[in-house]
Amino acid sequence: MTTPQQFQSSERRIDLDWVRILAFGLLIFYHVGMLYVSWGFHIKSAHRLTWLEPVMLFLNPWRLSLLFLVSGVATRFMLGKSSLASLAGARSARLLIPLIFGMLVIVPPQAYLQIVESLGYPAGFLDFYTRHYFAFGPQFCPNPCIVLPTWNHLWFVVYLWVYTMALIGVLALWPAGADWIGRKLAGMLAGPWLLIGPCLLFAAWRLVLFPAFPSTHALFGDWYNHADHATAFLIGFLLARQEGIWRELERQRFVALLAAVACFSAFILVRAGLFAPSPALKWAAASAYGCYQWLAIAAVLGFARRHLTADSPARRYLTDAIFPYYIVHQTAIIVIAHQLHDSGLPAGTEALIVIAGTALTCVATYEIVRRVAWLRPLFGLRAVPRTVRRVEQQPA
Repeated sequence: MTTPQQFQSSERRIDLDWVRILAFGLLIFYHVGMLYVSWGFHIKSAHRLTWLEPVMLFLNPWRLSLLFLVSGVATRFMLGKSSLASLAGARSARLLIPLIFGMLVIVPPQAYLQIVESLGYPAGFLDFYTRHYFAFGPQFCPNPCIVLPTWNHLWFVVYLWVYTMALIGVLALWPAGADWIGRKLAGMLAGPWLLIGPCLLFAAWRLVLFPAFPSTHALFGDWYNHADHATAFLIGFLLARQEGIWRELERQRFVALLAAVACFSAFILVRAGLFAPSPALKWAAASAYGCYQWLAIAAVLGFARRHLTADSPARRYLTDAIFPYYIVHQTAIIVIAHQLHDSGLPAGTEALIVIAGTALTCVATYEIVRRVAWLRPLFGLRAVPRTVRRVEQQPA
């Protein structure tokens, strides 16, 4: 079993690498699921799977907040190895270059196929790309009325860059702030407050901000999402080096899991309409949703710290590959699903083809990109050092 000393001796958190890999993997399945539920998505399958919505709701509250928390931890460890200026440059290169490339190359087919399926757009992709994609404003209103150009699923990259730059700005004014606040926060979250405190905060965002600022991922005015995701990012950043917190998460993992199940059950029962609507019931459902977010995250982190500490070639491979997978996965899903739209296949067969095709696209993309030096930065991979390139080019 991994001991606390092993965690302290290295800043490579194997458990959090696995959490990041699994969370992005769930994201791929989640976006495939969006083809089949009643919620809005860029395109939809001809099939509707009502049983899938509770499964999606099980993942939806915490999957992205967990990724922001892990990103906060990674940012803290990066800061321990570099200056603020170096961190700003490294983060900008690894986030903004893929973002711009993605908006220019990866995302446009998603918008095009959305218009094709929504409006039967008669012209080809090139016509759409040259006439509409760079309009810098709403297009095809009133329905679907999409703002072009768009970042679609790459909104995560935008938000992560903004939070990182804002944090760097604060640390430039208060260099000791991270350690001081981290110690204070760890003291405040001692014992049961580790589960209760953040739970109350996430519930407050859900109660106060979500009704006025529903999710848009448009950066400006998206105040509920900013409060939610920035909170998770800061929790990860501030507590990254507080080893006692991570031990406590491991110790309380079963309590967090049981409490998460209770909160999710309460939320689902209210959402199912089993009770007469009332303001008090809406308040209770929002509170249960917010608490479930943190309790699920705490359970995942606690169980990961206990069980996902073994390194392997798979972990090293996927740690590098998962960001390129993320960049291309949604375009692959939409293109493949569009091609299958009139195939008449059963829902299960169609979904399996979409999942398998998306996985193959992700793997093939990464295997090509990692071997081509000029492609690597476009997909968020570090440039291969010149010495490594020279060694690889030497004959065997």
